[in-house]
Amino acid sequence: MQNKEIKLPTIKQMLKRYNIKIHKSLGQNFLLDNNIANKIAKYSEPTKKTIIEIGPGPGSLTRSILQRNPQKLFAIDKDIQSKIMLTDLESVYPNKLRIITGDALDYPIWKLGSVPRQVISNLPYNVSTKMLTLWLKYINNFECLTLMFQKEVADRILAKQGSKHFGRLSILTNWLTKSSKLFDVPNSAFFPSPKVKSTVIQLRPLPKPLYNVSFDALEKITKMAFSQKRKMLKSSLNQLGGKKFLDELDISANLRPEELSIVDFCRIAEKAFES
Repeated sequence: MQNKEIKLPTIKQMLKRYNIKIHKSLGQNFLLDNNIANKIAKYSEPTKKTIIEIGPGPGSLTRSILQRNPQKLFAIDKDIQSKIMLTDLESVYPNKLRIITGDALDYPIWKLGSVPRQVISNLPYNVSTKMLTLWLKYINNFECLTLMFQKEVADRILAKQGSKHFGRLSILTNWLTKSSKLFDVPNSAFFPSPKVKSTVIQLRPLPKPLYNVSFDALEKITKMAFSQKRKMLKSSLNQLGGKKFLDELDISANLRPEELSIVDFCRIAEKAFES
């Protein structure tokens, strides 16, 4: 890999030059630490043909990705200010960077570019779980996702059966992918500095789901079970038949949702919505 010298202003200089405003409504916390950005990009190697970055902001991570010479990097941001700040990068990396101004939740990123395709992103805090849940429906279109979340959200994604953090996000993610924690990021790495720590995780699609059940069915059953997390399953799944329903699956009705395995939830979803 050959690093290309970037003759560009620093991120802080660029924020000042363009008089950039921080929009809390967009969940903006700009990554300023170049070492962290380089570390994220390095963990994402080998670089795939198509890279997608959501919420690039001023482009700290964007620069680190481009230095690893992807065939194409799509940078999507709802904030028009991002396009202004990233424009100089287009001239430094001609034909490598495409800037898209728009809401990534409305954009079928699983169709961008060519395969193999990966996502590398410091996700906007306020929509990170919604984005992940959407992308999981199309997970086979990605080779790898390297994503930064609030630590609390990352803990929920990585949680194992029996953990207090185990829930809908843990089940949907680990039913379809192998998840791993890469490293924590201090709040001092961002501007403005958030009140919470962040965590970078990596998701790699499994060759096939842990159990053959539809995404919609599993999503419905986990929502039903974890909407009353402190209650036993016979209560939270009462509308399906409660104890009688669970007895037929040989699952104890006195268990709480976090005590079940991912496969248990798949079996419940299959019986409830697909039988």
